[in-house]
Amino acid sequence: MKRVVVGLSGGVDSSVAAYLLKEQGYDVVGLFMRNWHDTTGTLEGDCPWYDDQMFAELTAKRLDIPFHFIDLSDEYRRRVVDYMFAEYGRGRTPNPDVLCNREIKFDAFLQAALKLGADYVATGHYCRREVTETAEGPVYRLLAGSDPNKDQSYFLCQLTQEQLSRALFPIGHLLKPEVRRIAAEQHLATAQRKDSQGICFVGKVDLPVFLQQQLKAREGAIVEIPASWPGYALRGRIAAPGERSTAWEIPADGPFSQEQLDALAEPYRYTPEAGRQAGTHRGAHFFTIGQRKGLGVGGYAEPLFVIASDVEHNVLYVGMGQEHPGLYRRALRILPEEMHWIRPDRALQPGGSARFSMRIRYRQPLQGGVLHVTEQGGYIVFDRPQRGVTAGQFAAWYDGDELVGSGVIHR
Repeated sequence: MKRVVVGLSGGVDSSVAAYLLKEQGYDVVGLFMRNWHDTTGTLEGDCPWYDDQMFAELTAKRLDIPFHFIDLSDEYRRRVVDYMFAEYGRGRTPNPDVLCNREIKFDAFLQAALKLGADYVATGHYCRREVTETAEGPVYRLLAGSDPNKDQSYFLCQLTQEQLSRALFPIGHLLKPEVRRIAAEQHLATAQRKDSQGICFVGKVDLPVFLQQQLKAREGAIVEIPASWPGYALRGRIAAPGERSTAWEIPADGPFSQEQLDALAEPYRYTPEAGRQAGTHRGAHFFTIGQRKGLGVGGYAEPLFVIASDVEHNVLYVGMGQEHPGLYRRALRILPEEMHWIRPDRALQPGGSARFSMRIRYRQPLQGGVLHVTEQGGYIVFDRPQRGVTAGQFAAWYDGDELVGSGVIHR
């Protein structure tokens, strides 16, 4: 009998995952991990992990499976939280959920599960795994969850074939209401428990407040860039030399020279002289592209949105209105060392390109575009300009339902 260690989080999804695996005849073990604990006593919003542990234990008792506890808070702080603070300090916006899956749930947690004799680890993620046998051995495919409103494949975009070979996702074929129904029918304590919101270590404190506890505040200027800024029109001349067009009309398929790809993927570069000061802020590193809340600037016909931040000079650039051109970009770049292929057998070599469906944030509808790979990295050129392309976030590319690869947005 194969042994599966289930990451019981204290939520309904992992509870039902454990139930389904037991029904399928696996030897199921529950393992609860603590990811965050403030040992310094200086941080507000400590994660109430003890409540989660209680619900996880109640689930294990109801299902009559062994229950274990592991403290991974040191690993989590070092491999996720410290990285997050470093990225924000550089003016980038990381995704700690993606990092947690890559570094903790399917690495540190997996290693702990193997010590318990696990053949597999299982989580309550809404995604699916399929295995295809080839002459070279099994190929593991990561597929989107069947529930389009809950698909969490994006959060697993950095997993490897080795990690997937040990992973099971028992609820990936279900819709969320079905999961709730199963939990209620089995009288699981988590049946009516609300889903967790955001990342655990923030607790009850908003992320901006939490960051302000860790990163030094510095007052700087908020500069409004007008929609008529000349740089927006200049970007459009790249695709067709000698012919005036706009960036909105550039065909994503190319072909492009290296110079054209670099120019397309380069963020707009502003200077304070390009606009006028609209107010002040307490630190450019506290803001992300597309952010509206927290600016504290009024008196405009439409809301202001962050379009760029200069952490070195502590200047925040904003544009007025949802359709401000500074919010949109046609392309992005991923450095060579940050290109990741879940399917290495499908990896593009320099000079290659392929059409995929793209996603640059969780729950974003898939967007058409082409991935071009050169010696300088991967370049995604979208069919249509994308709002809020943000350095530090992950771009993921899909072929149908399958997540094929991903990478960190460079700038």
